[in-house]
Amino acid sequence: MAPMTVSLDEIDDRLLTLLRDDARQTIAQLAKELGISRGQVYSRLARLEEDNIVAGYTVRLGQAFAAGRVRAHMMIKTLPRYHREVEAALAGFTQVQAIHAISGEYDIIAMLEAEDSALLNELIDEIGLLDGVERTTTSVILVTKIER
Repeated sequence: MAPMTVSLDEIDDRLLTLLRDDARQTIAQLAKELGISRGQVYSRLARLEEDNIVAGYTVRLGQAFAAGRVRAHMMIKTLPRYHREVEAALAGFTQVQAIHAISGEYDIIAMLEAEDSALLNELIDEIGLLDGVERTTTSVILVTKIER
């Protein structure tokens, strides 16, 4: 997929930041914060959605709930020609929150989330046993300093 060549102005950037912070804000709140009319906010949102800059709106877990979860980054090196199979298998785990193809020694970074450390350990073991996984390195996230 080719990279996007759409350019955003300062108001678009600020709008995206506001939506990342709280996508449930009303159009009136967004307009007031941006210093533009509600009609302009509607227009900008429609254009951002049409241009696939905004692909959807989602839920971010509350800090109290998220603090009770265990999250980790898992770096995965796949055997030659197994990359797609490993990605497909990872997508089948509900505890895998994101899969990123990367350059370097490893091929994939998977973002993992489990209810507790024992379940995270089981997930790590299951992923390590997938056909095509050569090796993994996992880093447990202790605390998130900033997330947008």
